[in-house]
Amino acid sequence: MTFIFLKILVTASIIVIVSEIAKVNDKIGGLIAAMPLTTFLILFWMYYENVSENKISAHINYTLVYLIATIPMFLVFPYCLNKFGFWNAIFISIFITLVSVFIIHLISKNFDSKIF
Repeated sequence: MTFIFLKILVTASIIVIVSEIAKVNDKIGGLIAAMPLTTFLILFWMYYENVSENKISAHINYTLVYLIATIPMFLVFPYCLNKFGFWNAIFISIFITLVSVFIIHLISKNFDSKIF
């Protein structure tokens, strides 16, 4: 149980630090946020907990697939934010991401790979 709290503390601390950096310098904050920090943390935690290499590899593959599905949200959010405000931009972005994941799922079925 202590290890779980350590994982939460380390992971949350990184998110807080990045958000604080972004408040001071949006370019550096964006650069750091774009880095796969959480992915590396997850890989580290999985490896440390003796998760099989097959599971770790599958995690990376699914992360890539879902990353592709989130790209439209990153393109649309700034426009929606300026046009409709923060909360509407969030809801539109969530909707676009869900639609994108569904489209990626349909495409992945053509390659005998289901993402859910």
